[in-house]
Amino acid sequence: MKKQELYKETLVRLQAEALALLKKLIATPSFSREEDQTATLIGDYLGSKGVAAERVQNNIWAKNKYYQPGRPSILLNSHHDTVKPNKAYTLDPFLPLEKDGRLYGLGSNDAGGCLVSLIATFLYFYERTDLPCNLVLAASAEEEISGHEGIERLLPSIGPIDWGIVGEPTKMQLAVAEKGLLVLDGVAYGKAGHAAREEGENALYKAMDAIGWFRKYQFPKVSDLLGPVKTTVTVIQTDNKAHNVVPSQCSFVVDTRVNELYTFEEILEIIRGHMPAGVTIEPRSLRMRSSSISREHPVVQSGIRLGRTCYGSPTTSDKALMPFPTLKTGPGDSARSHTADEYLYLHELEEGIKGYIDLLEPLLGMKG
Repeated sequence: MKKQELYKETLVRLQAEALALLKKLIATPSFSREEDQTATLIGDYLGSKGVAAERVQNNIWAKNKYYQPGRPSILLNSHHDTVKPNKAYTLDPFLPLEKDGRLYGLGSNDAGGCLVSLIATFLYFYERTDLPCNLVLAASAEEEISGHEGIERLLPSIGPIDWGIVGEPTKMQLAVAEKGLLVLDGVAYGKAGHAAREEGENALYKAMDAIGWFRKYQFPKVSDLLGPVKTTVTVIQTDNKAHNVVPSQCSFVVDTRVNELYTFEEILEIIRGHMPAGVTIEPRSLRMRSSSISREHPVVQSGIRLGRTCYGSPTTSDKALMPFPTLKTGPGDSARSHTADEYLYLHELEEGIKGYIDLLEPLLGMKG
């Protein structure tokens, strides 16, 4: 059989196996911090392919068959946890359904399609004896909540990594940068009183003044790649449930997406300097900072040669937790993530596997 025919036959097999695996993942609930069943499923699948997978908490990882310490190592990573289905679902989120060229199901788009495509890519290269570098596959947990027991917990176990690919739905375009995520807890303090009398100090009104500032303020530094810093108030609540009590405390949450032109510390200083008296602002974490990879990096250049475009992503991923250059790219569309009746086009799965292989082949000294 000619090499090109063998390549096509291999792709067809990998695509069929990836689709079957994705359906099993959809049918297995894997909410963040509850991914034990899908971790087992992925580990067993790799084992059935002769791959000695290892497990750290609910993270599964593996090395190519002829891994050699001291060689450069490339990480292929995506996550297997999902958000919980929202109330607008009309389909069973755990029933993989093929219809009109789509595969419906929770996690199909974010990020099941990316994960099974990367697994297929890893298997494609797994037994090659002539790889000039190592390949490390990581199916990680807790990505959707930026948890400490996901990729952050796994990285110390897998050894040095030179650069990586993070599988997230980008339509296979090249997310060379992404905004950082800074979640802020605001608290407005007042004084309780009876709502029928002119007494107390209404903490809710103070919070509204602070929220009004977030709604109107525009940070002056705008990135050519990532655009402006964006703040969105997403939660607000007071400390009482009685209609006739002036609230003494009101809390609110601000989702802050930070471009590469600001540090988190600078953002905090600006925000705190504009808060009304009696309002405090505290960050939940300073971990999820903006990240980027040079357009001159070989993997980015490989993607550009394939006709893909570079852009800055407004969403944050585990890329932010990796202390080495990473490119975010994968099948699917980020706009479908976390939506009701989530789906992945079947052709996107096929394009994802071939797309990852085509991206890596020039860097591994091979041709399809």
